[in-house]
Amino acid sequence: MDWTAQIDGYCERLGPGFWAEPLNALTNLAFLIAAFVMWRRTRGQGMPMATLLIALLAAIGIGSALFHTLATRWAALADVIPIALFILAYLFAANRAFWGWPLWAAALGTLAFIPYAAALIPLFQSLPFFAISAAYWPVPLLIAATAFLLRGRAPATARGLAIGAGLLTLSLTLRSLDDPLCTALPMGTHLWWHILNGAMLGWMIEVYRRHVLEARAAGR
Repeated sequence: MDWTAQIDGYCERLGPGFWAEPLNALTNLAFLIAAFVMWRRTRGQGMPMATLLIALLAAIGIGSALFHTLATRWAALADVIPIALFILAYLFAANRAFWGWPLWAAALGTLAFIPYAAALIPLFQSLPFFAISAAYWPVPLLIAATAFLLRGRAPATARGLAIGAGLLTLSLTLRSLDDPLCTALPMGTHLWWHILNGAMLGWMIEVYRRHVLEARAAGR
């Protein structure tokens, strides 16, 4: 496989140039800004998992910027790998903090995401609108389910997760509309995926931070 081969998958890109997707490239600043804000908010609070999530959030912004400027196969990996790692790291953190599971159970619960996603992705791929973002749609579904299950145990956390699921659903919708609306909107809609997703991922770290602080205050 030629890892330097060019990929043209977005409405804004009209050629092979470095700045062929200026808006898609520059809006990755949303991830870096969110990472900086959350670094400031968690600094000195003794939350190593939050620190890891913040580092992965910054890596998402860098990897996505590489993909939307270089547009090569290896840059595509730099784009998707940090996203996958963020999902798994957040699941582990949630299993530990939200559910209070021991390390072994939290790890197994995190690994369970792989068959969960593998089962749902083909379903989303079979649906016309959802197919283009099929790999991502299992995530807001899982967040929403977690919010529902936590509504009695941790209502504030459940509300925060519900907001996160809503933001991700909106950002995925705009990501999926990039190609269908390309004729009417030449700049595309993928840039809004970056902006909203950056805000959503930062918010998800904030939900985790608030839950941990609330648990400490309650002596849990």
